[in-house]
Amino acid sequence: MTLTELKYIVAVAREKHFGKAAEACFVSQPTLSVAIKKLEEELELKLFERNASEVAVTPLGEDIVRQAQTVLEQAAAIKEIAKRGKDPLAGPLRLGVIYTIGPYLLPDLVKQVIERTPQMPLMLQENLTAKLLEQLRLGEIDAAILAEPFPDTNLAIAPLYDEPFVAAVPAGHPLAQREQVSAEELKQETMLLLGNGHCFRDHVLEVCPEFARFSNDAEGIRKSFEGSSLETIKHMVAAGMGITLVPRLSVPSAALAPAARQVPPGAGPGDASYVRYLPFAGTPPMRRVVLAWRRSFTRYEAIAALRNAVYACELPGVQRLST
Repeated sequence: MTLTELKYIVAVAREKHFGKAAEACFVSQPTLSVAIKKLEEELELKLFERNASEVAVTPLGEDIVRQAQTVLEQAAAIKEIAKRGKDPLAGPLRLGVIYTIGPYLLPDLVKQVIERTPQMPLMLQENLTAKLLEQLRLGEIDAAILAEPFPDTNLAIAPLYDEPFVAAVPAGHPLAQREQVSAEELKQETMLLLGNGHCFRDHVLEVCPEFARFSNDAEGIRKSFEGSSLETIKHMVAAGMGITLVPRLSVPSAALAPAARQVPPGAGPGDASYVRYLPFAGTPPMRRVVLAWRRSFTRYEAIAALRNAVYACELPGVQRLST
């Protein structure tokens, strides 16, 4: 039994496909298949049930794959301990970020990390919350920046900041000249949402739960539309298709100024000036952004350095959290 064989069975269990698992491990499919067959012969049991469409893990195989993942993490920890003896910040840090945070935090965060810890480059990946949690569990990434809430996976969690939401409305909308808006006023509007799987979609539906049901236009009822990203939805708002909520960091500070409410000559329908951003009256809805990592991850100094780099970012309009 070798660590390489354990790596292969974990990959097959994750991908549920021998070809995709081989690609993920950068080996040919025959090489992976032969290694797994050898391990099954050594253990005298079948780890996987193979059929035409998918590979399924056997009940006993699930326990073995789980233990294999633990062994691989512990083996990786040995290397990390050795690195810490030299320089705990040496080497890349694999960081996952959800789609509604990455484009707005990463430009400043990468700059801060380069200036503060050049020996610790960030290997970045954007994905949905559920996928990042799985990658953390499997040891494919070291840490992730997520928005609460998410399922308790026994991860170590450090709060980073609380971020308020802002309403985005078309420039020609009756609300566009307002200084503030209330959640009650938004309930009568056509709401644009991110697709299923985006946690920010759930955050919006907490503010306006009636948009959880898709329905045809009728008196007193509005239809909800979906977009693939916040930036796509902003273009949909600019085109007058509806309104939406966006996180504060996705809004340029100048766009909240009164002068931003004047449409400049020659601006096109997709121009940012065709979207008005309105803060909420009173206590705004918001999300808590956190840093999560496996409790078995041994590069504590790297996590601390990453947190400090986040705190050093400008983060306009959000409340930093240091505890």
